[in-house]
Amino acid sequence: MQANAHSRRNFVRRAALLPFCATAVLSGLPARAYEPVKRAGDAALKISLNAYSFYKLLTDYNLNPGQGISLMSLLEFCAKNNFDAIDPTGYFFPGYPAVPDDDYINTFKRTAFEYGLGISGTGVRNNFTPADKAERVAGVKHVKDWVVVAAKLGAPVIRVFCDTQSSSKGWQDVAKGFTREQVQAWMVNALGECAGHGKKYGVIIGVQNHGDFLQTGEQLLSLVKAVNSDWCGVIVDTGKFVSQDPYQDIALVAPYAVNWQIKQSQERPNGDVPTDLVKLLRIVRASGYRGYLPIETLAVKGQPYDPFTVVPPFLKQVREAMAQTV
Repeated sequence: MQANAHSRRNFVRRAALLPFCATAVLSGLPARAYEPVKRAGDAALKISLNAYSFYKLLTDYNLNPGQGISLMSLLEFCAKNNFDAIDPTGYFFPGYPAVPDDDYINTFKRTAFEYGLGISGTGVRNNFTPADKAERVAGVKHVKDWVVVAAKLGAPVIRVFCDTQSSSKGWQDVAKGFTREQVQAWMVNALGECAGHGKKYGVIIGVQNHGDFLQTGEQLLSLVKAVNSDWCGVIVDTGKFVSQDPYQDIALVAPYAVNWQIKQSQERPNGDVPTDLVKLLRIVRASGYRGYLPIETLAVKGQPYDPFTVVPPFLKQVREAMAQTV
């Protein structure tokens, strides 16, 4: 009698799960919980340059080719400084936000190859937080268009935002009247659609924390886990966890990382502080991460900034931290 009752209870539990499983299969989503990236072997790290370090010079060149520096010239800088790869942010391709033509893509890709450089990823501007659905739809299309560019470049990851990219407005300004849960639902739908497109082209959608909607490791994981796709992962921006202890946030999300942005400093509630690179690299290695660590230097307000003199010393510091943590 007890055995029969137990069997009936098990049947009821299994039956209750059937609608969910069927929905997961029909929607194309995996019927399992989102898990950390599967690694093999010990941590293996290579250093890439995030082109955003040269933001002004690259922007100046695109506005007037007689000024600044081109992406092609930046490849030469990377080779001369023995970077392993480059992360050519989409903003700096000619004509952005339009996609570059195949001739430019192929020339860039071949030049990188000749210099012995990998292409660790790329990125675009987008915003999935506005209440205006048309703006979110346009953002999805933009990401999809650049997924194709990433595939042509051979970039395994494309970096996208889930924060409002504005110095004066945050997600609560552009989504007035809506709750955080509602806004996250918009993001999950948008990222899911992008991830499905990324799967077709072999390009992972990397979600970057940027200090607005995504301020903590828990918030970042909550979003990516809700998307629940092998083609949507975490890009760890080490400078943009706005919390008392960013290293806790970094350690929490590191097992899910598909790429990184290693920055010189971290935002804190009481002001920016220099990144402890040895502590950071220990966290990276403990996660078993294997892949590129793009570094990014930024201008500090009120201070002169020359990436040609700032990037090489920071690169040296990162290399030293890597050597100390082997």
